[in-house]
Amino acid sequence: MTPIGKISVFVAAILSFCFPSSLRGQNDKVVYPAECPSLWKPLLEGRRVAYAGVASSITPQGHSLDLLREAGVNVVKIFAPEHGFSGRADAGEKISDSVDPSTGIPIVSLYGKVRKPTGEMLADVDVIVFDMQDIGCRFNTKLITMQGMMEAAAACGVDFVVFDRPNPNGHYMDGNILDTAFRSGVGKQPVPIVHGMTAGEYARMLNGEGWLEGGVRCRLTVIPCRNYSHRYRYSPLAFPTPNLRSDKAVNLYPSLCFFEGTTLSEGRGTERPFEMFGSPLLPGTGFSFVPQPREGAKSSKHYGVRCNGLDLASSPDLSRVNLGWLVWAYANFPEEQRENFFTPFFDLLAGGETLRKQIEAGMTDRQIHATWKKGLERFQAIRSKYLLYEDFDPPAEGK
Repeated sequence: MTPIGKISVFVAAILSFCFPSSLRGQNDKVVYPAECPSLWKPLLEGRRVAYAGVASSITPQGHSLDLLREAGVNVVKIFAPEHGFSGRADAGEKISDSVDPSTGIPIVSLYGKVRKPTGEMLADVDVIVFDMQDIGCRFNTKLITMQGMMEAAAACGVDFVVFDRPNPNGHYMDGNILDTAFRSGVGKQPVPIVHGMTAGEYARMLNGEGWLEGGVRCRLTVIPCRNYSHRYRYSPLAFPTPNLRSDKAVNLYPSLCFFEGTTLSEGRGTERPFEMFGSPLLPGTGFSFVPQPREGAKSSKHYGVRCNGLDLASSPDLSRVNLGWLVWAYANFPEEQRENFFTPFFDLLAGGETLRKQIEAGMTDRQIHATWKKGLERFQAIRSKYLLYEDFDPPAEGK
């Protein structure tokens, strides 16, 4: 077992105490593809494999890279996304190529000089195995990285295999549909903020809808999880990124990530990022925090400055995108400073100008949600064609 695998299994044991016991029971039923060699050995034996994964690509039996190598799979290189293979780099930090010290396998960064594999990188590869823990949110970059790898695989005649994983936000679907005029590194496809799909289902949709660049299709195989359903909430076995350190942060992320497109802090530089937000310009609420440089958040907003805001650690679990906190923050921001509330990045996160203009116009959370209904209905008609698991019930009218 490589050091990454040993560390990840240890971390998984520790983190099981960070997630609610009500979710752990449901998690225990899931069987991950990497644990079932009979499903993938026929696809990989005798072939040159590029592994696309990270430190959190673990299963109850160990890290998926270790399980592949123990089964005799010839892994010739590792592709690493944002945050790097170790998962410790800052959000947006450029990552250099490196070598795994324990195995000597080259690690090729897809978040540095390039964002998708080149033909040269795939010249010695027959198949890519993708196994990353996504969190089901449009602006998280793992599925954007997956799309680039699928496009490269199609161009080079390389097979693409997805080891599927539960989506911790896969129990609902919500948000506006991205305006394709605002495609960026935090959103490329006309999907809602929370799409309610696993990585494997999303890959099937990219391929089936012709959404890969140029309308190409790759030779795609998705190996599903066993005993997974969209009807239940699940917790990832390990923290998916340096700043998503708890089940609560993962659950709040689709609602709080919008603060990255404002001058407010989303809690980076604290022990509980994405469980709070605040600004020196907000009025006192009885809760405040002072961001400081930390691993995974070496540079961010308001370091060393006390921020007033809200602590959401005890807030109810979400099955919808909550815009109420963003609306509240804008309404309580000093009127003479409101032109500085949003940054240009906000419209990219929001997938268009509409959400920003709705908040500036004083619309409420409920009023904004009402404008999403038709788009969500159209997306559901697309989404349903590619599901591999039992779906959640549609929300009650008005929810």
